[in-house]
Amino acid sequence: MDASESFTVDTVLAPVDGSEESATAVEYAVAVADRYDASVHALFVLGRGVVQGIDAGTVEEEAVADSTRGFLDDISHIANSEGVSLSTSVDHGFSTTRKTRHPGNVVLDTADAVDADFIVLPREPVTGASAEVLEKAAEYVLSYASQPVLSV
Repeated sequence: MDASESFTVDTVLAPVDGSEESATAVEYAVAVADRYDASVHALFVLGRGVVQGIDAGTVEEEAVADSTRGFLDDISHIANSEGVSLSTSVDHGFSTTRKTRHPGNVVLDTADAVDADFIVLPREPVTGASAEVLEKAAEYVLSYASQPVLSV
């Protein structure tokens, strides 16, 4: 992009994992979308424990679905309050059969699938607290995304 080209954004991808940090990232994604008259696509990435629990039958899929729906409903209020269009999807961040499937790949694959122009995601905590699903993927996404990335 040279200086004479204007920067445009049509779709902002906001990967979420149900954490407070990912909800904050959605607030930033909505602000970017509002600034550029764009939409937001929120991708809920299911973590390793949840995926393994569902596969093993130790985690109730309906409970996960209810929790995920609740979180997505909460973030839809953020987008609605700013008049920003929001679409959502859910994907497994890990696979027990594919070694190459991890949250970073899922985020980048979804960015391509929804034709995202910009990605906003949470970064690793500086407090030393255990990282959530997407916090572990932030460095990977920052390294390999072809879109601009804001890590908050």
